[in-house]
Amino acid sequence: MTLRNGHRRTMTALAALCLLASACGAAEKSPEEGMPPGRTVPGQTGPGASATATPADSPGTGGATGPSSSPNDDASLVAGRYQPLWPFADHAQARSWTLSYRSGGHQPWHLDADQTALSFTQGYLGFKDIDRVISRTVKGTHARVAVGFRGEEGGRAMTAAVLHLVKFGDEADAPWEVVGTDDTTLSLTTPAYGASVASPVQAGGRITGVDESIRVQARHPASEDALGESGPVQAGGTDQPWSATLAFHATPGQTVTLVVSTGGHIAEVERFAVTGVRLTPGGG
Repeated sequence: MTLRNGHRRTMTALAALCLLASACGAAEKSPEEGMPPGRTVPGQTGPGASATATPADSPGTGGATGPSSSPNDDASLVAGRYQPLWPFADHAQARSWTLSYRSGGHQPWHLDADQTALSFTQGYLGFKDIDRVISRTVKGTHARVAVGFRGEEGGRAMTAAVLHLVKFGDEADAPWEVVGTDDTTLSLTTPAYGASVASPVQAGGRITGVDESIRVQARHPASEDALGESGPVQAGGTDQPWSATLAFHATPGQTVTLVVSTGGHIAEVERFAVTGVRLTPGGG
């Protein structure tokens, strides 16, 4: 896209601020706090077929303020509290991979937080241009991996999202699971992380940017295509609200990934955020 010089300078400055905000957000977040993300990120694919979550006290409406924690749901949650977004739908799937890895070295990339993050972004979400890891923080069973892309004309690398990953199991060789993202200048706060929802769902959050074009999708690893899509919704300004109505079809009780993205200035997708919700019976 060709921009006028003034607009280009504005976008360059904004992009730099976005990168700084993302980097700060990742640095300030404790990877081992064990708290559910307020704005986040099942099936099994390879790295070539590959979020975003925020602190637990992030605001949200339209559902629970954190992931489901009822005893019946514990087996499908990561560490008993996080929504399993990708690549495994529940602990049984993660355990099955661990056993196959021990017996034959099957898909070792599940032990690499960077590869898991890029596979989630490029394969599962389909954001092919987000092709590099900008930074990472790994501490214990938690990892934050910033993924992004190279700016135009050989510019500096830009952060699109900081993905939150958690080990799906207690073993040393347990695989990494994407559970959300740390949101900064683009957030997805509604519905709340872990909420039970019915379709159509009202999605929303806040954004800082210029002439933004927001798209929202619902995804599940069992389907290569989006379960539903809404947008584009025009937005912009400093910390301004955005909203969209999203209709989708999924199996009741499944964890569904809702993803919001924006771009079009220097890349098709420049920022994204995700959250995990569950479809209520009869809700879609």
